[in-house]
Order: sequence, then C-alpha cells, then structure tokens
Amino acid sequence: MNNYQLESVLNEFLKPFAMKDYCPNGMQIEGKEEVRKIVTGVTASQALIEAAIEQDADALLVHHGYFWRGESEPLKGMKFKRIKSLIENGINLYAYHLPLDVHPEVGNNAQLATLLGIEQLGGLEDGNSNSIAVWGELPSALSAKDFGKLLATKLNREPLHIESGIAKPIKKVGWCTGGGQDFIDLAASKGMDAFVSGEISERTTYSARELCIHYFSAGHHATERYGVKALGQWLADQHGFEVTFIDIDNPV
Repeated sequence: MNNYQLESVLNEFLKPFAMKDYCPNGMQIEGKEEVRKIVTGVTASQALIEAAIEQDADALLVHHGYFWRGESEPLKGMKFKRIKSLIENGINLYAYHLPLDVHPEVGNNAQLATLLGIEQLGGLEDGNSNSIAVWGELPSALSAKDFGKLLATKLNREPLHIESGIAKPIKKVGWCTGGGQDFIDLAASKGMDAFVSGEISERTTYSARELCIHYFSAGHHATERYGVKALGQWLADQHGFEVTFIDIDNPV
C-alpha cells in the first residue's frame, strides 16, 4: 500500500480530526512510498527505531511520536539522531496519540478494559463523546488487594496503590491510560470506587485519601501497550500487512 494511502486508512479508522491534541497525528516522517512491513510499539525511541531497522520495516506505527506542543524545535541531539535514523532507512513514522487512547475498539482504554475484564459503560467527561477518562464495572466486586493483584498479573507490573481509607469493595472503576491521574477528582465525583491510570503526582495521594477513592498507578507504558498492538493487528487482519509488535521495556 502507498504510504499516503496508509495514512488515509488510519485517519478514517481513528478519526484524529475529531479532537484537539498535543501533537500532530498521522504521518510524522515520510519514508518509502510502498509499505508492506510495519513495526508497532508504544514510543518512537531510538531502541524501537533500531528494532524496526533490523526488521527491515517500511513503517513504524506508535502511540508516542514527535513534535509535541512546547518541545524544543531544533533538530539536534537525541531528536536529530532518531529522525536521521528513520530518514536514512526510508522508514515512515505514523503516530496517533489521543485518537488511539479513546478509540472504542482498539483504543488504549478499551483494550485495558478487555484485559481487566471491566465492562466499559461510558465516559467520565459529561458531554464529551471522546472522553479521555472512562468508567465501567467489574463483573463482581473485588477487595482493593485483589484488584491490585489483578492489575499486577495482567500488566506484569506491581501497581502503586493509594488507599481510599474505607473498606468498601471495588465494583465501579474509572480509568485513563497513560498520564491521566488528574481525572481522579472527576472519578470520585462520579461515585467510582477506584481510579486507575499510568502515572501519579504528589497531589494524587491527597485526592485519593480525602475523596475516599482507591488510586492505582499502573505504569504509563504498561497501560498503553495494548492499543497500538491492537491497531497493528487490525491492519494485519483488514489490510494484509505484515505487522510485528515490539515491546521496549520501560518501568515507568
């Protein structure tokens, strides 16, 4: 498939123009015209680029690409080395940030729900059809300890748990993969028993304790592995690409 045609296919599926984002979504670096082999991963790090080169990939598809709002603009240092590697090897770079978080099928939030066995019931942000934070229910209530074990088992990473201060079991869960910890106040106001995200801030601890909601920081990378992997599988199934997901270890 032509590289621009692939971008059109991805844009039609993910609908990036339906929301504002902190970076450009779609093709970020142009490479060879014909795309047959795609490597997917969470972040376009140098290690992932080198893995794509080793795989002789025509394209790299990631959740975290480049050109973020407010980042330093000059192409030098680490940024230059990454982009130089892509250009020299003719690798197209496609990146989808918020559109990949919220997609109802392959999105990070949807994939995390499937992994944890949560029935996703809606968005936490009233009036926003593309709510970044969502909520749902477990099939049966779990103690906070058992829910933490579920996260650890499914994500292969021990979560940081800030207790709510009450012994109520967890049934209603809010979540936002990646850096969504600031949605905890909204989740508490909507009656969630627990909120899950990838990161934690100093202020998150006090929100959890004072608003009586369990908080689980389960890892930015760990909670966002599954969207881009599912998107790559969709491309393989629907359009016949050879797709390889490569997980570059990241403990955060």
